[in-house]
Amino acid sequence: QVQLVESGGGLVQAGGSLRLSCASSGRTFSRYYMGWFRQAPGKEREFVAAVIWSSGRTYYADDVKGRFTISRDNAKNTVYLQMNSLKPEDTAIYYCAADTYPPGVRGPDEVYEYDYWGQGTQVTVSS
Repeated sequence: QVQLVESGGGLVQAGGSLRLSCASSGRTFSRYYMGWFRQAPGKEREFVAAVIWSSGRTYYADDVKGRFTISRDNAKNTVYLQMNSLKPEDTAIYYCAADTYPPGVRGPDEVYEYDYWGQGTQVTVSS
């Protein structure tokens, strides 16, 4: 089984920064995409950022480009999300996700591309 554990969430004022971490453990598994998604109350889960584990190529949602940075540490099996210039609309539960199958027709921004999910970490940005 694969476990993903997020950490680093919290309460921050608008304009502040947070760094989320997602540590993976369990059986050895292939990683293709590692992604971050978020879900605000009453809204659907939405894509934030993703990284191709092997190459480091990154993808971002339009509303976080230039503010968020996804990175990975292959040796630590950990993916990070550095969030700067946070806005109240960034408030949500942030989820880490792993895609352990070779990419098919879906892209890294699609929820159903991923087969393992963490439990989520709350990020609250006050105005």
